[in-house]
Amino acid sequence: MLARLKIWAKALKRDVVALWIAARDRRVPFSAKIAAGAVAAYALSPVDLIPDFIPVLGYLDDLLIVPLGIMLAIRLVPDALMAEFRAEAMRRAERPVSRSGLIFILAIWLACLIFLGWSLKDLF
Repeated sequence: MLARLKIWAKALKRDVVALWIAARDRRVPFSAKIAAGAVAAYALSPVDLIPDFIPVLGYLDDLLIVPLGIMLAIRLVPDALMAEFRAEAMRRAERPVSRSGLIFILAIWLACLIFLGWSLKDLF
C-alpha cells in the first residue's frame, strides 16, 4: 500500500510540473492553459486555501481539491501534448533545480537579514 502511495505521489508531482509546462505552451487551448496554470500555481504555492492546522479541513485541499483540479486540467489538455509534457517534466526532475529560483530565495533571505540588522542596530 505504501509503495502504491509513493508511486501515486510521484506521478502527481510529475503531472503538476507537466501542467505548468502546458500552461506556457502555445499549442494548448486557452481554457486548458487557464486550468493548468491555476492548478499548477496552487499546487506549487506555499499558501493553502484552508490552512493545514485546521483539523480535518486543513488537509482537504491537499487530498481532494488539488488531485481533482489536476484531473480536470489533464482532461482539457490534448493527450498527445500531455504525454509530451509529462516526458519533459520527467527530464526536468532529473536535472538540477533552477539557479534563478535559488538566487531569488537567497535575495529574500539577504533582505530579511539586512532588515533584521537594521532593526537591531538601535538596540545596541
